Amino acid sequence: MTSWGLILKNLFRKKLRTFLTIFAILVAFLIFGVLSAAQRTLTEPPTGAAAARLVTTNFINFTQPLPISYVERVKQLPNAKIVTHSSWFGGYFQEPRNFTVAFAVDPATYLDIYKELQFGPGEREAFLKDRTGLMVGKKLADQFGWKVGDRIPLKSNIFRQKDGRDAWDFTISGIFTNADDESGDQYLFFHYAYFNESRAFGTDFVGQLIIETKDPAQNDAMSQAIDGMFRNSSAETETRSEAAFQASFSAQLGDIGFIVTAVVGAAFVTILLIVGNTMMLTVRERTGEIAVLKTIGFTTRRIFAMILTESLLLAFIGGLIGISLACIALAIVGPMASAFIGTLKMTWPIALTALALMAFLGLVTGLLPAWRAMRTDIITAFARN
Repeated sequence: MTSWGLILKNLFRKKLRTFLTIFAILVAFLIFGVLSAAQRTLTEPPTGAAAARLVTTNFINFTQPLPISYVERVKQLPNAKIVTHSSWFGGYFQEPRNFTVAFAVDPATYLDIYKELQFGPGEREAFLKDRTGLMVGKKLADQFGWKVGDRIPLKSNIFRQKDGRDAWDFTISGIFTNADDESGDQYLFFHYAYFNESRAFGTDFVGQLIIETKDPAQNDAMSQAIDGMFRNSSAETETRSEAAFQASFSAQLGDIGFIVTAVVGAAFVTILLIVGNTMMLTVRERTGEIAVLKTIGFTTRRIFAMILTESLLLAFIGGLIGISLACIALAIVGPMASAFIGTLKMTWPIALTALALMAFLGLVTGLLPAWRAMRTDIITAFARN
């Protein structure tokens, strides 16, 4: 029998034990794949136009509003090119479980800043002309089966109209995609004026200001100028780059880097103990067989390589299955989560890191058993058996 034949036969000799060990490794790499994808999404800074934009929010918290009058005041700053605003709507379609990421915006300036949004012919113009117009991201439209021209009601779990109703009626003016971000079409937006004139409270307040500057190199000075303008006012501000704003939003979910390190670290320490113990037990059970192999001419180097290969195979079988399941999980959960935290997907850096961890796991858990097998004394082994 060849060395590979012996390795495979020994690996699956105790099928239940092997299955449970592979399952433990599988779970560790499944967790690693999903959490690493989430970490990448939440910490990766935006690129393209988004990298140069500024976002101004209330100093207390981004959930607190700002007076709409701030927009005109910021426009007066020398480095301000375009200033727009958006307000969180908290919307859902028909039932609360059909949640949608929805914003009330100033249509003309919003579209001028977010040039990466792409529409069909005439859809931009139709949206600008219709006060009840609604722009919907393509993935969101596909999810609900919406098309241009549909008349739909959107309810809010925050706001009410002056007559007590919680639903606003909209006509879909266009369906957009995002040229810079594949997850950037998971939301919708509509006219702030239509929303503002009909809501029962919060009139003439907005959620945040978005600023495109003339010279992005002066953004730090611009941020200080904006915040200085409203210092000691009833609504002080905090101005950051869009990247920093997204990072602060992610921070509300906790320190993702620490969570990934802690969870994956704990999982791997546990798996090291499990797999290491399994390999040590396997070698002890086969002491007599190892002695026989040495007797019939197997070199110590060959025996060492066989035991180490067995450990590596165990790590790679469990790890590859775990990473494959992580890819499947991300494909299922990703579209639902992308509206909130961005695109969740397996990337090559994550996959390559996982492969390196599989090799590390196999080597660490296999070296000591392989060394002990190589050092097995034939006479002592036969006497013990």
